[in-house]
Amino acid sequence: MKKIAAFFDIDGTLYREGFIADLFRMLVKCEVITYEEWYEEVRPDFINWDRRVGTYDSYLLKMSTMYTEAIRGHHRSLVQHIVQRVIEDKAMRTYVYTRNRIQWHKDQGHMCITVSGSPYELVGAIAKFYEFDDFRGSKYLMDHRHRYTGEILPMWTAETKRQALMELAEEHNIDLSKSWSYGDTAADISMFELTGYPSLINPTRELIDLMRMDHKLLDRTTCIVERKDAIYRMNLKDVELIDDRTNNKI
Repeated sequence: MKKIAAFFDIDGTLYREGFIADLFRMLVKCEVITYEEWYEEVRPDFINWDRRVGTYDSYLLKMSTMYTEAIRGHHRSLVQHIVQRVIEDKAMRTYVYTRNRIQWHKDQGHMCITVSGSPYELVGAIAKFYEFDDFRGSKYLMDHRHRYTGEILPMWTAETKRQALMELAEEHNIDLSKSWSYGDTAADISMFELTGYPSLINPTRELIDLMRMDHKLLDRTTCIVERKDAIYRMNLKDVELIDDRTNNKI
């Protein structure tokens, strides 16, 4: 008999911000990345995103690029140490709804798997903390001495997540048509297309636009928004998006 699984993105879906941002800040704190590098290279993108005049993707890309360069030549033990510190400090900073859904799926006997664009070491630590059955993350490659080379096998695009789900389904004998998926950005669209029960968690405008282009997919999708101490279930067909540049309804 085939298994049923629930596939979870992490950043913005389970975790309330981005674990890569906390990992980056810890690298600055540990002086692996200098404050001057942060101030000159990343801070402008962070400020633009924080003021909502720039995108989180631009901020994330800048952090990921600097992260790659910062760990190049370092032994994996450094990253493992910093990841452990981040997990100890931040692992419970998660959305209540998603955390409860993980437990619900476990109670139903479903497999719980996370597929995330965050670094593999970080995703593995989160998977262990929340007792996931398997995980996939972006791999920062190492040489034979376990030192990072600066090469990446990313897991932050829709295509790489699609491939990951197909491989996981084959490896674990999973029936994707009876499985669930949870995500928040356009990179998660492939998980929604492959699974029978997609759930959008605090979705981005880009993801909402993509979902509205596929009416059959939209019909089987749940949309959840969690803000402050309230959780909302929303029908994306009826949601009005406000263009914040003109303050006009779209």
